[in-house]
Amino acid sequence: MTEPEQRSANPQAAHEVKRSAAFLSVAGAGLVTVLKLITGLLTGSLGMLSEAAHSGIDLIAAVITLFSVQAADRPADEDHNYGHGKIESLSAFLETLIMLGSCIWIVTEALHRILFRQHLELNASIWPFSVLLFSMAVDFTRSRALAKIAREHRSDALAADSVHFATDMWASFAVIIGLAASFAGVRYHIPALEYADPIAALAVAGIILRVSWRLARQTMDALLDATPTTDPTDDRTVTKDELRNNLMHDLNAIPGVLSVDRLRTRRSGANYFADVTLGMPRNLTFQRTEQLTMAATEAVQRHLPGADVVVHTVPTASGAESVHDRIRAVAARRNLAIHEITVNQIDDGLHVEQHLEVDEQMPLRLAHALVTDLEAEMRREVPEITSILTHIESEPATIERPSSLERDRDLELRLREAASKFPEILDIHEVFVTRTHGRGAHHSGEYFQVSCHCTLPDDLPMARVHAIITRLEGEFKLSAPEVDRLLIHPEPATDNLR
Repeated sequence: MTEPEQRSANPQAAHEVKRSAAFLSVAGAGLVTVLKLITGLLTGSLGMLSEAAHSGIDLIAAVITLFSVQAADRPADEDHNYGHGKIESLSAFLETLIMLGSCIWIVTEALHRILFRQHLELNASIWPFSVLLFSMAVDFTRSRALAKIAREHRSDALAADSVHFATDMWASFAVIIGLAASFAGVRYHIPALEYADPIAALAVAGIILRVSWRLARQTMDALLDATPTTDPTDDRTVTKDELRNNLMHDLNAIPGVLSVDRLRTRRSGANYFADVTLGMPRNLTFQRTEQLTMAATEAVQRHLPGADVVVHTVPTASGAESVHDRIRAVAARRNLAIHEITVNQIDDGLHVEQHLEVDEQMPLRLAHALVTDLEAEMRREVPEITSILTHIESEPATIERPSSLERDRDLELRLREAASKFPEILDIHEVFVTRTHGRGAHHSGEYFQVSCHCTLPDDLPMARVHAIITRLEGEFKLSAPEVDRLLIHPEPATDNLR
């Protein structure tokens, strides 16, 4: 079992891992936010205050993530048939809106300080540098841990948290540069460097804006059911076209699949869903169709582990179909049983003869109308057909009564009596009597057929075998004229010894 399958098989363990990671993110974001806010207020640095705002956003986002992870892992119910995974995507979208709001505030405050030269004086201290370096260390460890867990459990909310912590490192680095330049301007009396702090704040706003845009695109894709772009089988990111091409290739490679008519995939939280429509030969059995459906499901799950796959099958005419297959396909569409199909070339067209079974209680008028419609549809399906002759047979719907069983035993006795007149016949066995209604040469309305196995000497020439069988048939029909046909299977004597 692969690692993604193991995670799918133990959802409770996966939930605990995600919940623990989300809780630690809240704790880490809370600690860093408090330290940055206190330092920003003490130093008066807009860069530090913007960083505190950025971390505050991360704290809010982490809290939202914690609650969304709790709710998203709930199983599907009657009101949410596809589960609650979209809650994580909605959580990430809310984080994006909060980040955009903070970005607007930072840019507005920075431009105000630059244009009106207000609050540019900073209180020099080693404390903000210590806080920022500590914050970068926390961000680095939490970002790596969250990214790993988000990738393993396909969590949008944890992935958003990971991105936030990663951008915090670069934002903190920009603030460090800004503070260092501002303090250097005061110490060495370089007026131009007093703008370093609000410029650093603008850099932080730029980083927030860039991350917000990327996160907004990802969450909108998830909320709008866009095709997934991550292939968890090898922990790499693929484009939507690559994933679709890989799936189409594997589905088309399944023996028996004629076409992939539709392929739709989407993701909801940690779960994948796929809707596939496949063209399959229309003469397949239900069992073979089910086998191909399972093969298609496995093909999709190789690229989207644990995916909930729905496969629709469309009966399709293949180029390899014979005339007989096409005729049977028409009957199958109407759920009719036909057999003994013969096709002959006559002049420039095809002449078809077939036997159709209908219920023995069906009136002739309805049976004839049924055959007329069937033959018309067959001509449309196979334009080469110029004439069709359909033999209508009634399918018995009743169980044999004891009187008919007695008659069968009587026929068997008469067959054995006829066989006793031929010394070459060593044995008669496996005698079966079958009958159908509505066809035959007798007034009873029943057609009788008797079949049996006949044991003869091993070295008897086939010419003699044929002569004996022919004479036996004639002898038996003299004593049983109600039998229309006798089928005899000759066997050598040694065959009965095996």
